[in-house]
Amino acid sequence: MPLSVQPQLLTALENLATSIPHSDEPLSADPRERARGIARFAGLKAGAMSAGLALPPGPLGLLTVIPDLMKVWQIQQQMVADIAACFGKSAQLNRQMMVYCLFRHGAAMLVRDVVARVGERIIVKQASLRVVQQTLQRIGIQVTQKTVGKTLSRWLPVLGPVLIGGYSFLDTRSVGKTAIDTFSREIDIMPAGVPDPGGDAGSNPA
Repeated sequence: MPLSVQPQLLTALENLATSIPHSDEPLSADPRERARGIARFAGLKAGAMSAGLALPPGPLGLLTVIPDLMKVWQIQQQMVADIAACFGKSAQLNRQMMVYCLFRHGAAMLVRDVVARVGERIIVKQASLRVVQQTLQRIGIQVTQKTVGKTLSRWLPVLGPVLIGGYSFLDTRSVGKTAIDTFSREIDIMPAGVPDPGGDAGSNPA
Protein backbone atom coordinates (compact mmCIF):
# COMPACT_ATOMS: atom_id res chain seq x y z
CA MET A 1 0.00 0.00 0.00
CA PRO A 2 1.37 3.46 -0.86
CA LEU A 3 2.83 5.43 1.99
CA SER A 4 0.53 8.32 1.00
CA VAL A 5 -2.44 6.55 2.60
CA GLN A 6 -0.77 6.19 5.99
CA PRO A 7 -1.91 9.66 7.20
CA GLN A 8 -5.50 8.67 6.32
CA LEU A 9 -5.15 5.45 8.28
CA LEU A 10 -3.66 7.26 11.27
CA THR A 11 -6.47 9.81 11.25
CA ALA A 12 -9.02 7.00 11.16
CA LEU A 13 -7.26 5.21 14.03
CA GLU A 14 -7.10 8.38 16.14
CA ASN A 15 -10.83 8.80 15.69
CA LEU A 16 -11.23 5.44 17.40
CA ALA A 17 -9.59 6.87 20.50
CA THR A 18 -11.71 10.00 20.68
CA SER A 19 -15.22 8.77 19.82
CA ILE A 20 -16.97 6.08 21.87
CA PRO A 21 -20.32 5.12 20.29
CA HIS A 22 -23.48 5.33 22.37
CA SER A 23 -25.23 2.01 22.96
CA ASP A 24 -28.93 1.39 23.58
CA GLU A 25 -28.19 -2.22 24.48
CA PRO A 26 -29.77 -3.03 27.89
CA LEU A 27 -28.09 -4.94 30.70
CA SER A 28 -28.58 -8.62 29.95
CA ALA A 29 -29.51 -11.40 32.35
CA ASP A 30 -27.15 -13.62 30.33
CA PRO A 31 -24.56 -11.13 29.05
CA ARG A 32 -22.09 -13.66 27.67
CA GLU A 33 -24.69 -15.31 25.45
CA ARG A 34 -26.14 -11.97 24.36
CA ALA A 35 -22.63 -10.70 23.60
CA ARG A 36 -21.96 -13.72 21.40
CA GLY A 37 -25.10 -12.86 19.43
CA ILE A 38 -23.95 -9.25 19.05
CA ALA A 39 -20.55 -10.45 17.80
CA ARG A 40 -22.10 -12.88 15.30
CA PHE A 41 -24.34 -10.19 13.83
CA ALA A 42 -21.50 -7.65 13.65
CA GLY A 43 -19.24 -10.20 11.95
CA LEU A 44 -21.82 -10.95 9.29
CA LYS A 45 -22.48 -7.23 8.76
CA ALA A 46 -18.77 -6.42 8.40
CA GLY A 47 -18.17 -9.36 6.07
CA ALA A 48 -21.07 -8.47 3.79
CA MET A 49 -20.08 -4.80 3.71
CA SER A 50 -16.43 -5.55 2.84
CA ALA A 51 -17.39 -8.06 0.16
CA GLY A 52 -19.72 -5.51 -1.41
CA LEU A 53 -17.09 -2.78 -1.46
CA ALA A 54 -14.59 -5.19 -3.02
CA LEU A 55 -16.83 -5.99 -6.02
CA PRO A 56 -15.39 -3.27 -8.33
CA PRO A 57 -12.26 -4.88 -9.89
CA GLY A 58 -8.80 -3.42 -10.39
CA PRO A 59 -8.14 0.29 -9.80
CA LEU A 60 -11.77 1.01 -8.88
CA GLY A 61 -11.54 -1.59 -6.12
CA LEU A 62 -8.39 0.02 -4.74
CA LEU A 63 -10.35 3.22 -4.05
CA THR A 64 -12.48 1.31 -1.55
CA VAL A 65 -9.60 0.09 0.66
CA ILE A 66 -9.66 3.00 3.14
CA PRO A 67 -13.49 3.31 3.22
CA ASP A 68 -13.65 -0.44 3.84
CA LEU A 69 -11.29 -0.25 6.82
CA MET A 70 -13.11 2.73 8.31
CA LYS A 71 -16.54 1.14 7.98
CA VAL A 72 -15.34 -2.14 9.49
CA TRP A 73 -13.83 -0.26 12.43
CA GLN A 74 -17.10 1.63 12.91
CA ILE A 75 -19.01 -1.67 13.02
CA GLN A 76 -16.47 -3.06 15.47
CA GLN A 77 -16.62 0.08 17.63
CA GLN A 78 -20.40 -0.19 17.95
CA MET A 79 -20.11 -3.91 18.67
CA VAL A 80 -17.65 -3.26 21.50
CA ALA A 81 -19.94 -0.56 22.93
CA ASP A 82 -22.94 -2.90 22.77
CA ILE A 83 -21.03 -5.75 24.42
CA ALA A 84 -19.87 -3.43 27.21
CA ALA A 85 -23.48 -2.30 27.69
CA CYS A 86 -24.93 -5.80 27.91
CA PHE A 87 -22.41 -6.51 30.71
CA GLY A 88 -23.41 -3.25 32.42
CA LYS A 89 -19.95 -1.73 31.97
CA SER A 90 -20.49 1.14 29.53
CA ALA A 91 -19.06 3.58 32.09
CA GLN A 92 -15.73 1.71 31.96
CA LEU A 93 -15.44 1.84 28.17
CA ASN A 94 -12.93 4.62 27.52
CA ARG A 95 -10.45 5.23 24.71
CA GLN A 96 -7.89 2.83 26.20
CA MET A 97 -10.44 0.03 26.44
CA MET A 98 -11.66 0.63 22.88
CA VAL A 99 -8.13 0.47 21.44
CA TYR A 100 -7.43 -2.67 23.48
CA CYS A 101 -10.58 -4.47 22.33
CA LEU A 102 -10.11 -3.53 18.67
CA PHE A 103 -6.46 -4.47 18.34
CA ARG A 104 -5.40 -6.90 21.07
CA HIS A 105 -6.04 -9.98 18.91
CA GLY A 106 -3.61 -8.76 16.25
CA ALA A 107 -1.21 -6.55 18.17
CA ALA A 108 -1.11 -7.67 21.79
CA MET A 109 2.38 -6.30 22.43
CA LEU A 110 1.42 -2.87 21.08
CA VAL A 111 -1.57 -2.28 23.38
CA ARG A 112 0.19 -3.04 26.67
CA ASP A 113 0.85 0.67 27.20
CA VAL A 114 -2.87 1.35 27.58
CA VAL A 115 -4.44 -1.82 29.04
CA ALA A 116 -2.96 -4.87 30.74
CA ARG A 117 -4.44 -8.21 31.71
CA VAL A 118 -3.26 -9.54 35.06
CA GLY A 119 -4.69 -12.88 36.14
CA GLU A 120 -8.46 -12.51 36.15
CA ARG A 121 -8.38 -8.71 36.15
CA ILE A 122 -8.18 -6.09 33.43
CA ILE A 123 -6.00 -3.13 34.41
CA VAL A 124 -6.82 0.07 32.55
CA LYS A 125 -3.87 2.45 32.64
CA GLN A 126 -4.53 6.17 32.90
CA ALA A 127 -2.64 6.88 29.69
CA SER A 128 -2.57 10.36 28.22
CA LEU A 129 -3.96 11.02 24.76
CA ARG A 130 -0.36 11.31 23.56
CA VAL A 131 0.42 7.77 24.76
CA VAL A 132 -2.72 6.48 23.06
CA GLN A 133 -1.76 8.27 19.84
CA GLN A 134 1.77 6.81 19.95
CA THR A 135 0.25 3.35 20.39
CA LEU A 136 -2.06 3.96 17.44
CA GLN A 137 0.87 5.08 15.29
CA ARG A 138 2.59 1.75 15.89
CA ILE A 139 -0.67 -0.09 15.20
CA GLY A 140 -1.08 1.96 12.01
CA ILE A 141 2.19 0.62 10.63
CA GLN A 142 1.05 -2.94 11.27
CA VAL A 143 -2.40 -2.26 9.77
CA THR A 144 -0.76 -0.83 6.64
CA GLN A 145 1.31 -3.98 6.19
CA LYS A 146 -1.72 -6.25 6.61
CA THR A 147 -3.77 -4.17 4.21
CA VAL A 148 -1.36 -4.90 1.37
CA GLY A 149 -2.81 -8.41 1.09
CA LYS A 150 -6.35 -7.06 0.97
CA THR A 151 -5.30 -4.59 -1.71
CA LEU A 152 -3.92 -7.35 -3.91
CA SER A 153 -7.11 -9.39 -3.43
CA ARG A 154 -9.11 -6.60 -5.08
CA TRP A 155 -7.55 -7.55 -8.41
CA LEU A 156 -9.30 -10.96 -8.27
CA PRO A 157 -12.73 -10.49 -9.88
CA VAL A 158 -14.65 -13.28 -8.09
CA LEU A 159 -12.47 -14.72 -5.36
CA GLY A 160 -11.32 -11.30 -4.11
CA PRO A 161 -14.64 -10.17 -2.57
CA VAL A 162 -15.05 -13.56 -0.91
CA LEU A 163 -11.57 -13.41 0.64
CA ILE A 164 -11.96 -9.80 1.78
CA GLY A 165 -15.43 -10.39 3.20
CA GLY A 166 -14.18 -13.48 5.02
CA TYR A 167 -11.26 -11.57 6.50
CA SER A 168 -13.53 -8.80 7.84
CA PHE A 169 -15.91 -11.40 9.27
CA LEU A 170 -13.15 -13.25 11.12
CA ASP A 171 -11.45 -10.05 12.26
CA THR A 172 -14.71 -8.71 13.69
CA ARG A 173 -15.43 -11.99 15.46
CA SER A 174 -11.93 -11.85 17.01
CA VAL A 175 -12.62 -8.32 18.28
CA GLY A 176 -15.89 -9.59 19.72
CA LYS A 177 -14.13 -12.41 21.56
CA THR A 178 -11.68 -9.93 23.09
CA ALA A 179 -14.54 -7.65 24.16
CA ILE A 180 -16.47 -10.54 25.74
CA ASP A 181 -13.40 -11.75 27.58
CA THR A 182 -12.60 -8.20 28.73
CA PHE A 183 -16.00 -7.09 29.99
CA SER A 184 -16.74 -10.39 31.68
CA ARG A 185 -13.81 -9.73 34.02
CA GLU A 186 -13.20 -7.34 36.89
CA ILE A 187 -11.92 -4.03 35.50
CA ASP A 188 -9.67 -1.79 37.58
CA ILE A 189 -8.60 1.75 36.73
CA MET A 190 -4.94 2.23 37.61
CA PRO A 191 -4.20 5.83 38.73
CA ALA A 192 -1.38 7.65 36.99
CA GLY A 193 2.01 7.12 38.60
CA VAL A 194 1.28 3.63 39.93
CA PRO A 195 3.94 1.08 38.86
CA ASP A 196 2.86 -1.17 35.99
CA PRO A 197 1.76 -4.54 37.43
CA GLY A 198 2.57 -6.32 34.16
CA GLY A 199 0.21 -7.45 31.47
CA ASP A 200 -1.42 -10.26 29.56
CA ALA A 201 -0.25 -12.81 32.11
CA GLY A 202 -2.15 -16.05 32.15
CA SER A 203 -4.55 -15.00 29.40
CA ASN A 204 -7.11 -17.44 28.11
CA PRO A 205 -9.20 -17.16 24.95
CA ALA A 206 -12.80 -16.06 25.34
